[in-house]
Amino acid sequence: MSTTLPIDRQAVEQIVRELVLKQLGGPAGKPELVVSISARHVHVTDEDCERLFGPGRTLTPAKDLYQDGYYAAEETVMIVGPRRRMLPSVRILGPTRSATQVELAFTDGISLGIDLPVRQSGDVKGTPGCTLIGPAGSIDLKQGVIRAERHVHMGPADADFYGVRDGDRMSLRVNSPCRTVFEDLLVRVGDGIKLEVHLDTDEGNAADLENAANVELFKP
Repeated sequence: MSTTLPIDRQAVEQIVRELVLKQLGGPAGKPELVVSISARHVHVTDEDCERLFGPGRTLTPAKDLYQDGYYAAEETVMIVGPRRRMLPSVRILGPTRSATQVELAFTDGISLGIDLPVRQSGDVKGTPGCTLIGPAGSIDLKQGVIRAERHVHMGPADADFYGVRDGDRMSLRVNSPCRTVFEDLLVRVGDGIKLEVHLDTDEGNAADLENAANVELFKP
C-alpha cells in the first residue's frame, strides 16, 4: 500500500530556485546587471513622426540600445515649455509607440518651466504637455511630459533569481565616492528582456555612477 506525502511548497520553490541558479551560473555568477543613465528623450507615434519630419518619414536607427530591438534614432526635436523656454535638440528613441511621450530629468523640467510628475512610462493621463518642433512641423502635445520613475527591467529568469514579480519594488546600492542607495525601483518583467536598471541623469550624477566600483540590486 502506498501513501502520498503532502507537498512541501517551500521545498519545491527552493528546488526550482536552485535549478534557476544553476542555469545562471550559481550564486557566484549572478545575472549580469547593467545600470544605465537614461538621458532626456522622446518617444513618438508613427503619425507624429510624419508630422515632425515629413510624409512617409520613419525613424532612422543611429545606435542600438542595450535592450534588443530598441535604438537611439538620428532624429531629434526641439522641446518648448509653457514659458517659451526650450531644449533645442532632444533625441528620439525607437521604435515608435502608441502614444507620444517626453521623458525628462527634474533639472530639465526646471529649465523648461514644467513641474514634472514622477510616473511609470506610459502612464501619462493628466500630465503636463509641451510643444515639439521638428524640421517639417510641430506638435502641441496636450499631455505626456514626465519624469520616469526609476525602474529595473528583467526577464523571467532574473525575476526568479531575485524572487520578485512584475510590479514589485527593489533597491539599488551604488558603491561609489558618493555611495547611494536608491529605493523603490519598479520591477518590470518581460520575455526577452535583459537585466538593466534605468536612472535619469540627475540620479546618476548624484550617485557618481560613472566612478562606481560596483552596484548591487536587492530586495529591501
